[in-house]
Amino acid sequence: MHKYLILLLRAAIAMAVLLGLFGQFVVIPGAAADEVAFFPPYAPLQVPYVTVAILGVACVQVALIAVWTLLGMVERDAIFDGRAFARVDVVIGATVVATLLTAGVTVHLFVAEIPSPDDGMDLFAALGAAFVTTCVGTVFSMVLVLMRGLLRKATDLRTELSAVV
Repeated sequence: MHKYLILLLRAAIAMAVLLGLFGQFVVIPGAAADEVAFFPPYAPLQVPYVTVAILGVACVQVALIAVWTLLGMVERDAIFDGRAFARVDVVIGATVVATLLTAGVTVHLFVAEIPSPDDGMDLFAALGAAFVTTCVGTVFSMVLVLMRGLLRKATDLRTELSAVV
């Protein structure tokens, strides 16, 4: 992989992690406080939902840091090493945890009696978004597991080829 492409990807990862930190400490708590100020019955939900949102962003950050290390392995032409699997497992784990968080939110929105400021459409939109996010996370997790299997096969083939040559 071209060194400039790896540098560009690392710069994008660094920016995403920094934006995630800004979101965790400024945007998420601020938006939640604004919603509670607009509609006070949301106050009991503020802390749990802010916590879940911050944890979700943290999952993305953990996955990005693992991808950063994988890029280093690609740069050194060591991606077909057994050590790459630990990083891939971190990405898969972070994705599964984030998906479980969205699944929990989906279940909570579905079963809980949550007040709505208007006609309840906001709640249906949030439920729909949480459900779609859970489905996308599930599919992405399955794709990552499939890709890990392909990495395993490629690593095994490269090891076999090295033994033959």
